[in-house]
Amino acid sequence: MSITDNLKIFFQYILPKHFVSVLAGKLADVRTPWFKNLFISKFAKAYQIDMSNAIEPELTNYPCFNDFFTRAIHLDSRPINQDSESFCSPVDGAMSQFGAIESGKIVQAKNHHYSALELLGGNEEQAKWFENGEFCTIYLAPKDYHRIHMPCEGKLFEMAHVPGQLFSVNPLTAQNVPKLFARNERVVCFFETSFGKMALVAVGATIVGSIETAWAGNITPPSRTGVKRWQYQPDEVNLDKGEEMGRFKLGSTVVLLMENKNWQWDESVNLEADLKLGQKLVSAISTE
Repeated sequence: MSITDNLKIFFQYILPKHFVSVLAGKLADVRTPWFKNLFISKFAKAYQIDMSNAIEPELTNYPCFNDFFTRAIHLDSRPINQDSESFCSPVDGAMSQFGAIESGKIVQAKNHHYSALELLGGNEEQAKWFENGEFCTIYLAPKDYHRIHMPCEGKLFEMAHVPGQLFSVNPLTAQNVPKLFARNERVVCFFETSFGKMALVAVGATIVGSIETAWAGNITPPSRTGVKRWQYQPDEVNLDKGEEMGRFKLGSTVVLLMENKNWQWDESVNLEADLKLGQKLVSAISTE
């Protein structure tokens, strides 16, 4: 690793990440026309944002940066795979890692693992649901569409906010900060599906202003000192495959956990491959 990369990792540890993130969130909500227009235009140019699929393609029409960043797109540009025996990608992003959850361990990067127990906030019963199941980790870059959609039809039965750090979640950090996704602040959503239980984890990061869900609005900030859980009654929150379930105000990572089944990953899924919302990820293969 280069000296520059080492310095980047070092500053991740000493940076007052929550303070910086709160400040960034306030700036992203500024509605002063000259400021927000400059902010949006510079960002769009720097990251070569494709506005061709945006419902509102004109940058100056967004009231603030956050509205631009979480912009809606024409969903016909992201066809949802209709195979009833499969999960589709819940986001646009890059496949960071995917595969089996072995002995409760999830691969973060080469030589780095963390446990499902740590990721889910310390509940042993919930961690056991995913023993020998499958997982995938999808990184959302600044250029990506930042709304999260359902990978399959599901019924929400619990949501948890797990407080933590706000390290960057870019590939460099993922390769060098141990247990990154289990250290960062996150929102865990548990669903009952036709495939068993599923956990969709929205992981916070440096300068992520907030994580929202479709049924509860802003979950973070504020940061809390302990895990907070919300329980939901059957049929209180039912979501179809491809339906929006949340969004990041500034980018981050989604980790998807699936119960043990005879899963087969789609041939289009590879490490670091770009994914599009709705693309087939994995199928449940019948053993009958």
